[in-house]
Amino acid sequence: MRVEYHPIIEYELHEIVEYYNECSQGLGTEFLNEFERQILKIVSMPARWMLIESDIRRALMKRFPYVIYFRILKNSSVRVTVVKHQHRHPDRGRNRR
Repeated sequence: MRVEYHPIIEYELHEIVEYYNECSQGLGTEFLNEFERQILKIVSMPARWMLIESDIRRALMKRFPYVIYFRILKNSSVRVTVVKHQHRHPDRGRNRR
């Protein structure tokens, strides 16, 4: 299964990594590693994650308080649409395709 990313994901990840590196050197890299591990889990079994609205699914990261929203596409790929802190408004980014 292939992974696609909404264009703004790169910016969101960059901001998160910068924030964590300011908190503690190397913590941003640890966040990115955890994000990548979570993406691998999503790709291995995308249908196991909770549906939150029509075709949007949610995967919570374990160590960091972030959530990943994604869609399963018909062409056997997963499209990651949002990476956001769990305390952000639940609707933030849901309309992304």
